[in-house]
Amino acid sequence: MEPVNVAVIYYSATGRVHALARAVAEGAEKAGADVRLRKVAESAPPEAVGSSPEWAAHLRETADVAEAGHDDLLWADAVLFGTPTRFGNPASQLRAFIETTGPLWFQGKLADKVYSAFTAANTAHGGHESTILALGNTFYHWGGVIVPPGYTDPVQFETGNPYGTSHVAGNGMPSEVTLQAARHQARRVVDTTSRLKAGRAA
Repeated sequence: MEPVNVAVIYYSATGRVHALARAVAEGAEKAGADVRLRKVAESAPPEAVGSSPEWAAHLRETADVAEAGHDDLLWADAVLFGTPTRFGNPASQLRAFIETTGPLWFQGKLADKVYSAFTAANTAHGGHESTILALGNTFYHWGGVIVPPGYTDPVQFETGNPYGTSHVAGNGMPSEVTLQAARHQARRVVDTTSRLKAGRAA
């Protein structure tokens, strides 16, 4: 298998997406990839963070997680982005990071990488799919290869989202089934990326 570098870049306010990101990283590592788990910077004002004990606690608990930078994108063969949904769209914190990548895009340095996405929304129909599809718009502009989980593993018929792993945050932390789906999505990304690299090298 061709060696694969995977960056898992996410934003999480209350820990739900962080849990998904950790499962994604675990799945990628078990598939043989070198993995970087990176959060994006918190841009919400302190008074907003402080208004939610869960938000403030999660920020403290993940203080040791490195923040994402352009070097992580350059290093990666594949990138999985995670975000809560905000009115059917990615969170502004993740968008803010993505919107700094113009110079890399202009130089073609984000093209031909594999991309995938995962999310959480407070309710069952709160924008899971539209958030992942919105991230897809960015991947198209970058010239990326989008790899969704599809229905390529029995766990996908339990979680039901072929676009990317998603979680109903209002139900609490992700279940083991959802975490299994996240690991499967990562394995699929690693396997596809490895095959692409092997084909390019042939």
